[in-house]
Amino acid sequence: MELRKLETNFNKGIFMNESILQNVEYLKDADIVLNEKNLTSTILGFGGAITEASGYCYHNLSEEEKKNFINSIKRSNYTFFRLPIGSSDFSLSSYSYANKKDLSDFSIERDLEYIVPLLKDIMEVTPNIKLLASPWSPPKFMKTTNLLVLGGKLKKKYRKLYAEYLAKYVLEYKKLGINIDYITPQNEPGAVQVWESCLYSSEEEKEFIKDFLFPTFEENNIETKIIIYDHNKDKLLKRALDIYEDKSLLQMTYGLGFHNYEGNHFEALAEFKKHFPDKLLIHTEGCVGFSKFKEDDEIKNAEYYLYDLIGDLNNGANGYIDWNILLDEKGGPNHKRNYCNSPIMVREKTLYKNLCYFYITHITRFILPNAKKIEIISKENDLDITSFKNEDGEIIIVILNKTNNDYSFKLNVLESTFSDISFAHSIQTYIVK
Repeated sequence: MELRKLETNFNKGIFMNESILQNVEYLKDADIVLNEKNLTSTILGFGGAITEASGYCYHNLSEEEKKNFINSIKRSNYTFFRLPIGSSDFSLSSYSYANKKDLSDFSIERDLEYIVPLLKDIMEVTPNIKLLASPWSPPKFMKTTNLLVLGGKLKKKYRKLYAEYLAKYVLEYKKLGINIDYITPQNEPGAVQVWESCLYSSEEEKEFIKDFLFPTFEENNIETKIIIYDHNKDKLLKRALDIYEDKSLLQMTYGLGFHNYEGNHFEALAEFKKHFPDKLLIHTEGCVGFSKFKEDDEIKNAEYYLYDLIGDLNNGANGYIDWNILLDEKGGPNHKRNYCNSPIMVREKTLYKNLCYFYITHITRFILPNAKKIEIISKENDLDITSFKNEDGEIIIVILNKTNNDYSFKLNVLESTFSDISFAHSIQTYIVK
């Protein structure tokens, strides 16, 4: 058995240091045991959001730095990306694709300046990607407030027209050779934001999907799969139970999207999977706030990302999409000053990687699409552990230690047990062949 280890420890200045563990032998009383026969959820992929802000930052890089960025995305094994339908807070300004009530002026031309060029460059090096798209707001003339921002609702008389609007988006991207695999009807349907936002109750979302969006996609031979909710984990189970009370929605939709801004709530994911084991669970957005560089913040942010990601994976998540894949040193641009962190950022037209990039890639580089979750039995409650089996049989084990203590442990895999140390505030990935 070959066993490689990669380790990142910011305190020790170690970034993805690789070694091969020797002397793997049988040791009694393992602290961590992998049950390779119990395989559960399947991974769709990992990635981030290609917003107008990300595309703008990328556009302003030199050709050399553009290549560096694309190579970083390729090395990260990012294969799953989110696109905004129209403007979001991470756009340079507010916009919609149409402002006329017959949609005769519909155009995605705005996206062609920054979003599509970045997406196309990524597709050059990673052709088999998956895309999920989400609107932050319908066009303002369709809303009760006549505003893109500050919430409001979709007027009932425009529900069919808005479904056609979303269908046009999918079809226009298809003309560019870009397939939208998944769509959510609304980003954060329970939030009134100072940026683009729109409210949907469970009943309103259910009616829109059942009576308008799904039939419109069928009429246009659109195979894009509908994902419900797209908001925080704490309320996802109630939303799912409300929507799937109508059993026809089980056939019309493929799963649920969630965010992590109101806490980890891993139990909500586990309960969702108990009720709806055949439905996908996709983390569609999450990030941390942005402040000027502080070493303690870097460790805290990186550990927050990985604790959340590992917990999601251990409780049934099938995919994980981070928020913006690239931002400037201010955490933008953002037309509402709602700045946040990003794994890769730009300072004076030069790329730099935050610690969270190295932590995230401990998972994304090695746990590949179609990998299956392996059951873990662990006595080490202070360590956060996940494990997956790739299609080629390779086993990946990731161990996060966010405590102030070093831990010695014995890990049993493939009927062999090895001993190692998890250092304080470090992350380790083991590759077993």
